[in-house]
Amino acid sequence: MAKGRDKHQARQQELSLFGKDLVRRCGAQCEMCAESGVPLSIFEVPPVPSEPDFDRCAMFCETCQEQINQPKRRDSNHWRCLNGAIWSEVPVVKALAVVMLEKVATQEAWAVDLQEQIYLQEGEQTLIDAIRPELK
Repeated sequence: MAKGRDKHQARQQELSLFGKDLVRRCGAQCEMCAESGVPLSIFEVPPVPSEPDFDRCAMFCETCQEQINQPKRRDSNHWRCLNGAIWSEVPVVKALAVVMLEKVATQEAWAVDLQEQIYLQEGEQTLIDAIRPELK
């Protein structure tokens, strides 16, 4: 058990090296819901690479992280924020937003309408395809 904890702590320490750059990139706002004035933490977008990768990390609030990781707790109203996130200039944030929108669209008409507005740049579909099977 100590090995797993040590491994986790080492990974967290490696990720913390990205902290300042991620905060600068996000402007101290959740990169998914744009909430400010709340604690943010580094979220590794799945599939998680064996070595920490800045381009696979985002700064998310606790609410977004919890709802991504625990599908039964998803509040469709919270995900109305995807209206902005699908236009993110950060590829991994945009790709995750598109995947989350797909999940919400199974229950919400507004999400289906929003899906029609998505415009993908080259390579973003590949990223979406990699993320999709990783989320429940």
